[in-house]
Amino acid sequence: MANRGFRPTHMTTIYEINAWVWLGGLTRKYGMPVTFDSVPGAEWDGLAEWGFDAVWLMGVWERSAEGARIAREHPGLQAEYRRALPDYTEEDVIGSPYCVRRYEVDAHLGGRAGLAAARRALANRGLRLLLDFVPNHTALDHPWVDEHPEFYVHGPDGGIALGRDPYFPPWTDVAQLNAFHPGLREAAARTLLDIAGQCDGVRCDMAMLAINRVFAGTWALSPPPAEFWPDAIRAVKASDPEFLFIAEAYWDLEWELQQQGFDFCYDKQLYDRLTQGDAAGVRAHLGADLAYQRKLVRFLENHDEPRAATMPAARHRAAALAVATLPGATLWHEGQFEGRKVKLPVQLGRRPEEPVDAELREFYRGLLRVAREGRGDWRLSDEGDGRILGWTWSGGGRAAINFSGDAVRDLPAWFGQLLETVFATSG
Repeated sequence: MANRGFRPTHMTTIYEINAWVWLGGLTRKYGMPVTFDSVPGAEWDGLAEWGFDAVWLMGVWERSAEGARIAREHPGLQAEYRRALPDYTEEDVIGSPYCVRRYEVDAHLGGRAGLAAARRALANRGLRLLLDFVPNHTALDHPWVDEHPEFYVHGPDGGIALGRDPYFPPWTDVAQLNAFHPGLREAAARTLLDIAGQCDGVRCDMAMLAINRVFAGTWALSPPPAEFWPDAIRAVKASDPEFLFIAEAYWDLEWELQQQGFDFCYDKQLYDRLTQGDAAGVRAHLGADLAYQRKLVRFLENHDEPRAATMPAARHRAAALAVATLPGATLWHEGQFEGRKVKLPVQLGRRPEEPVDAELREFYRGLLRVAREGRGDWRLSDEGDGRILGWTWSGGGRAAINFSGDAVRDLPAWFGQLLETVFATSG
């Protein structure tokens, strides 16, 4: 099923769903087991009504039993579980979705056939499907550990090293892949091709760790002449040119990853500046070349970040307005529109009940309705005194966010007014 809806130079709206948690919630809602192939049509309809381009089903791959054991016994994680889900039990600790045992859809979620049914249901509603790919590491009990130990980095004692990035201690539940090993690169390409046959795009976890100079610096290894990503991406796009590659990217490496073939990269800098109310930083960031900006993913939350609803309410809405109306792709997180405040550890398979913020949901519904209409060419406005940031479109619309803390205009005034002047306050 080729991906015919994505146009990387245009707006792409992505909705992230924690697959295990979402299906568990539907199971409780309907009083019967719900897997990918038995999701009621009304649930898919509800997603389609928001006007997304794609749904990212996060965490569909087979979980590691060893990873789940480690997660249950980790004292620091136990404290996080209690904060997020005070009544959690060991059964709720299912292990990290980024501790992949095998790239097979977990049987608990409906297996490969179930995912195929979900993909058809989404496609019938004009939605594309995104899945995860983790290039840096595998679970400690992944088959490659025994069958291809040469695919991994080995420590001084000869054992397989734990996965890590260069700025933090190792992750205790994963084994570090050797991004420079030619056999591993071939196996990773085959894995990506298999994943690509099941979806329309991948979100590549910590993609910058596989850049040659980053990996060489982390592990003191000599890099090969070729980079990891260009060959892997070309292999997939040879069979489906419109398959979408999204990089989770940090450390100002977004441009480099774009040059290596990624259609979109996370815009963590914008996230940090918006959530901190840094008007000068946002303005400077938005002065970048438009070709670069159109290939960034703007977001206010995802499974790694605190919930947006924990921000001051006015700043939350101002930042959401910016994310929705800037060039590039947008990433929205299941529960964000309803005002969920609990950041759930990814190792948990159940989340707490939280009240729905109906007013916030209507704000987001109106915001996405306006944002998905055509706007023409985007331009950062020179107007304002430093507190207010604005941008315009060739079609005549303009939007602004106010970082002063003083209300300029009430938000409800702009709902339904396509591309009229929009002011939101933060503070």
